[in-house]
Amino acid sequence: MAEEKKSKLFAFKPLIERWPAVSRPEGHVNFRTKLMWTILCLVLYYVLTNVMIYGLQKRTLDMFEDYRFIMAGASGSVMHLGIGPIVTASIILQLFVGAKIIKLDLTKKEDKAIYQGFQKILVIIMIFVEAIPQIFGYLRPNDALVGMVGSNWASAIIVIQLVIGALLVFFMDELISKWGIGSGISLFIAAGVSQSVFTGLFNWLPVGGGELSLSNPPAGCIPGTVYMVTHMDLGDLTSWGYQTIFLGSTGINYQNALVPLLGTITIFLFVVYAESSRIELPLAHGRVRGARGRYPIRLIYASNIPVILMSALLANINMFSLLLYQSDLPLLGHQWWIGTYPVDPSTGQLLATHAIGGGAWYLSNPGGLNSWLIPILSGGYGGHSSLQFALKIIVYLAVLIGGSVLFAKFWIETTDMGPAAVARQIQRSGMQIPGFRRDPRVLKRVLERYIPVVTVIGGAAVGALAGFADCIGTVGNVRGTGLLLTVGILIRLYEDIAKEQAMEMHPVLRGFFGKE
Repeated sequence: MAEEKKSKLFAFKPLIERWPAVSRPEGHVNFRTKLMWTILCLVLYYVLTNVMIYGLQKRTLDMFEDYRFIMAGASGSVMHLGIGPIVTASIILQLFVGAKIIKLDLTKKEDKAIYQGFQKILVIIMIFVEAIPQIFGYLRPNDALVGMVGSNWASAIIVIQLVIGALLVFFMDELISKWGIGSGISLFIAAGVSQSVFTGLFNWLPVGGGELSLSNPPAGCIPGTVYMVTHMDLGDLTSWGYQTIFLGSTGINYQNALVPLLGTITIFLFVVYAESSRIELPLAHGRVRGARGRYPIRLIYASNIPVILMSALLANINMFSLLLYQSDLPLLGHQWWIGTYPVDPSTGQLLATHAIGGGAWYLSNPGGLNSWLIPILSGGYGGHSSLQFALKIIVYLAVLIGGSVLFAKFWIETTDMGPAAVARQIQRSGMQIPGFRRDPRVLKRVLERYIPVVTVIGGAAVGALAGFADCIGTVGNVRGTGLLLTVGILIRLYEDIAKEQAMEMHPVLRGFFGKE
């Protein structure tokens, strides 16, 4: 009977056992070795983002342009897909397990091994699912490559490069999780966003290239603001200058204005405060008298993972709506309610990957105050009324916050962060809550008072914070989610480094953290 209740995924067990993977260290890996592997993967990531796809046309469309911060990749490079396939596979599997469509008990070691192994198979599948559509109107081979090998082989070469780049990201993430510090996914996101924020602040090159002018100011917030203030007369300032300096302008594609800078600083300070807010449960060792400690339950308990998953889901919704808009599928192709996109009326070619109407438009990023507040105050813009812009903000925030809460609940159950798993972890360490019996069931009941509630509040908080930043804009156009993630990731990376150093000095702590 026990065998009959097993999930159908156990049929993949022979394949999972033979699937190529980075081997786990047999013993403790010292701090210097972990730091070396982490830095090596980070340097390799930066190198690969500057290796452009061979044989690609100069003008390309990026279907993930609005979500490039969450994809942790560079458009047109071999890292074009970034971490997209990894995150998408995680979303799909979490949804299926959470909805009990796939029956796995992740508290059991065998079921958890199947879950993690099948996720690797699903990542490979999603690499091809996200790579192949890129050649249909987005990443097209140039004439030189087509002339050498033909159009079909030229497209295949583009796909092969995308697959290789995505596989490298996958293995680097696995290498960091087993031999390095923290998470590879988080590290790559922080690296890409930090680079964008730095250039958004200090880039002195003109927005549109060429020579500097008031219609082509420096792209960075600081040099751009200084240039416009020192070169504008009073008439320019009162007519359009103040709006451009504070809110930015879509007319000259200037987005690194002062309000996004203030929003960036606000998000940074708020995340630092939220990360330090926690409930601390007192602990005492059951056998060693006087040995006491505390178990912290953070306000943002599920970390930033829920908003990563939610943003990746929105990115995939945009991708599939874009593909459907260009398809001839009955009932789905060219349907305005799914999403409409700008096309050249003479050639029918797609001009941009930003939705301009339909469901995809309501779920797209607000893009800062200049993109929705000014249209609301001025009565509408681009065929949309003020009411539609207001509804777009409400829908976007509701979906982002609600989705973050759901993913937060799924995440803690699939990563041993739920009350039962934490109770077992505390029990194994020999600690207990003073005044309560040393029993995992008692610990579980105490933790159930806090963890589920904090999970919902934390998920809603990160969703709301990311949505708020998206609405007011951010420096470097990294979106609120990207900035939120980066600040949280850097704080967690600092804490992981401190924890690794503590375990290096006090080996007995490895048992508590589950490292041995």
